[in-house]
Amino acid sequence: MESLFGDHEFLGKDSGNNFADIILPVPIPRMFTYKIPTNLKSQIQIGSRVMVQFGKKKVLTGIIGKVHNKPPQAYESKPILDVLEIEPSVNPLQIRFWVWMAEYYCCHIGEVMHAAVPSGLRLSSESKIQLNPNFDREESKYPLDFREEKILEALEKTEEISYEDCEKILGVKTIHPILKSLVAKEAILVYEKVLEKYTPKVETRIRLTGEIASNKTALEAVFAGVQGKPKQESILLKYLRDIPVFQKPQLNEKGVDKATLLEEGDSESSLKTLIKNGIFESFKVVVNRLPEEEPEKEPAQLSTTQQAAFDEIKTHYESKQTVLLHGVTGSGKTEIYIQLIREVMDSGSQVLLLLPEIALTTQIVSRLKKVFGSQMGVYHSKYSDNERVEVWNGVLSGRFSFVVGVRSSIFLPFDSLGMIIIDEEHEPSYKQFDPAPRFHARDAATMLAYFHQAKTLLGSATPSFESFFNANQGKYGYVEITHRFGYATMPQYHLADLAADRKKNLLKLDSTRMMREKIQAALDKQEQVLIFQNRRGYSPYIQCEDCGWTGQCVQCDVSLTYHQFAEEMRCHYCGYKEKVPQSCPACGSTQLTTMGMGTERIEESLSLLFPEARMGRMDLDTTRNKYGYQRLLDEFGAGQIDILVGTQMITKGLDFGKVTVVGIWDGDRILNFPDFRSGERAYQQITQVAGRAGRREVQGQVIIQSRNPDNDLYEKVIKGDYFEFFRQEMFDRKKFYYPPYVKLMKITTRHSDFKVSEKAAHALHREMANIAVKKIVLGPEKGIIARIKNQFQFESLIKLDRSGNTQTVFKDSLAKILEDLHSRPEFRSVRWIVDVDPS
Repeated sequence: MESLFGDHEFLGKDSGNNFADIILPVPIPRMFTYKIPTNLKSQIQIGSRVMVQFGKKKVLTGIIGKVHNKPPQAYESKPILDVLEIEPSVNPLQIRFWVWMAEYYCCHIGEVMHAAVPSGLRLSSESKIQLNPNFDREESKYPLDFREEKILEALEKTEEISYEDCEKILGVKTIHPILKSLVAKEAILVYEKVLEKYTPKVETRIRLTGEIASNKTALEAVFAGVQGKPKQESILLKYLRDIPVFQKPQLNEKGVDKATLLEEGDSESSLKTLIKNGIFESFKVVVNRLPEEEPEKEPAQLSTTQQAAFDEIKTHYESKQTVLLHGVTGSGKTEIYIQLIREVMDSGSQVLLLLPEIALTTQIVSRLKKVFGSQMGVYHSKYSDNERVEVWNGVLSGRFSFVVGVRSSIFLPFDSLGMIIIDEEHEPSYKQFDPAPRFHARDAATMLAYFHQAKTLLGSATPSFESFFNANQGKYGYVEITHRFGYATMPQYHLADLAADRKKNLLKLDSTRMMREKIQAALDKQEQVLIFQNRRGYSPYIQCEDCGWTGQCVQCDVSLTYHQFAEEMRCHYCGYKEKVPQSCPACGSTQLTTMGMGTERIEESLSLLFPEARMGRMDLDTTRNKYGYQRLLDEFGAGQIDILVGTQMITKGLDFGKVTVVGIWDGDRILNFPDFRSGERAYQQITQVAGRAGRREVQGQVIIQSRNPDNDLYEKVIKGDYFEFFRQEMFDRKKFYYPPYVKLMKITTRHSDFKVSEKAAHALHREMANIAVKKIVLGPEKGIIARIKNQFQFESLIKLDRSGNTQTVFKDSLAKILEDLHSRPEFRSVRWIVDVDPS
């Protein structure tokens, strides 16, 4: 991809340049050149949002990438329609970061922009109609029917009408033929009205008028006037109770929110009367959706161990940009983060703290808010469009010098980052799978820190092998904490043999005797229990006992997961669902049974085994709404839930003092996954979920149910022997050419026709084999799931040598190959998905 920075002038404020290259949110591998109208020249700046026409009808928001004097050769440039802001929303460092991301992750700059800029900052256009000023109904040579007359009558009363309004006026669903006829008769004009999606939150406030607020006599006269009018008197008294106008006159200037003033059941009509009589006045103000909060406490004092780790991190930063903090679960890494954040903010720089999932933000954010108050912003996908824009603008304005967020927060408009902290850096959730850019937030954040000349801290109890390898090679600094904070000790592990209990007839509802005993002992002491199973739903699938039929998705090659609560079978890949059949569709038998265990079924089983226990479940189904996570965590933290069953959401950094027992329902399911990282992931997941137990004085108990308790990995987990496990895995990865010794790329070929998909995948393979770099190209093979959303998929895996410019040469050649293949008529509708560093 051609660099955005080329030979052109990079700052364009009233520069005399006539053309601007605009980044548009479309999946096309270049920017688009537009003319700069004379009247807009003084407003043109790199990073400013502009409104441009794209194609015949579309109006899009673009970002100015560069300005110059070179007209495009292949097409005639259109003019920029408008500049949408006085100061740019995007800074040059962000654009530089977008360019790197597009080049490294083999996608288009427009796709990066689409992911980076909140949708609230992108324009939408809505079709509107208005009367043609040259149209005269009496002199028109075209007859009008009654529906057309009705539309014109409506337009005589108002300046413009939307398509939707027209449908309501006529009571029809399809308005286009009628409007097309009116356009042909030159009676109306159709145009696109561009709407800004972001709307500030406006609040109606009430205050006493200036004369009354500053004059006691006048106020006494008002009270005399409302005697015998209890509703008006009530509103007046409530206002004065909350706003002491004579002691603190500045509070009267701000007034109170109208809704707050009336929330105790006071009459709105009485308030209107008070305003009409000149006692109160109403005014509107733009308010933040994100509340202002003052810090409540100073950061906690670090323990001797934490202070030593803090000092060691600072020492490493003298010679290295990145440090890996390897601290066991419960070692107090968050307190070290707080000290580092405070220090960087005091120096005038910005800080970004990345967390892998929203589930983790809910608990850690409340801890951080108490220390940093309104200086801290929170950014994640559960926020509305408007809330995300307010965080974006808060970073731009300097309101937020510290942001906590999930992976998308690396795109915020930082201009002076001093530090990026990536907590739980090993987490797969940092990888974006769809849509492009398919980036890994940890790796992208490290590059972002490099652009800002900032420091990076990677924190984890179970570091990713790539990060630990970099620390071993001396590329990263390395700091280790081996003990838990305070008096907490590491948990005690127990392996429960499912096969042995089955033989002895001790298995009840798929739980071993040991699991049941440990849970009961915790409940007897009024302690809490976490149960982990990495599969949501009631059961993986329903099967016919007579013929073996299982429910299959009609669009994907996977079985449907049974969800008991909704009484349906659902595909977790495309969302397809169907009701549970009364009898087998294949043989008519009524012997349908559920196979396997999901979180919903485990919750039901535990409810039967422990009827007195209060149950909770945390998975994607129970946390879909904005406050789903928060509600469950608040209830669990307040002791209102005794047993919480969950998916991987409960493995991440949660800290509850009363949790003493953690049960891993099916340890084998974590181990048996067809991926070279399966051992690493299993070690991480088991260690992380076990780390939720016994984080105070009482030692935690961890029960792992398994049919193969002699597996070598369990031994490594129980011993906490990360280093030996790492050494063993590295030996295998070096031998079979896997990361971190090579760079991986996965290319998926998709098409609705199996033969076309297969042919395209083999054509790509032949072309890639001819790229003259040191590599191994495997495949193409059918995907593990051969069909998703009616698209057949083939996968190729490329292992690239890490030395020299191998990756750059291969990626440049691949871009040309894919462009060439797309130009062939037979492959025009084929989709190729390039995933760099697949997770």
